[in-house]
Amino acid sequence: MRIGIISDTHGLLRSEVFTRFAGVDHILHAGDIGPAALLTELEAIAPVTAVWGNTDGFDIRQRVPEVATVELGGVRIVVLHGMQLGSPTPARAAAAYPDADLVVFGHSHKPVIEQVGGVLAVNPGSAGPPRFRDPITCAIGIIEGGRISVERIELRNER
Repeated sequence: MRIGIISDTHGLLRSEVFTRFAGVDHILHAGDIGPAALLTELEAIAPVTAVWGNTDGFDIRQRVPEVATVELGGVRIVVLHGMQLGSPTPARAAAAYPDADLVVFGHSHKPVIEQVGGVLAVNPGSAGPPRFRDPITCAIGIIEGGRISVERIELRNER
């Protein structure tokens, strides 16, 4: 099972995401989505589990929860934006959700994939407009036999 993992689009869904997420079975979006139409575009690729972030308006907050849980391929997944953790880190994410196999968060725009005990903590980084010198990234997760691995994907800075 292939999972597309994305965050901090801030209203910009790059065309490359459609190529990189082609064939995924599910998409996880960790908030700061932008307009609700962006979720509709992602849903054209695969089912989406999304949460709202601190910059999302009421249209998004009415459509998706603040924290979502989903089980995919035997993997227990928690998705949150990360503002709930202050300055989110893998250690804070894993400590907040120790029963999850995978915790996906965003907010900082800093991509990280780190195993913390039994929790794989993933911030796919920001796939939206460039900010400072942060890379533009998303991620792909592969679930096999109830275990997940995640690879970071760099995106082009298209306008």
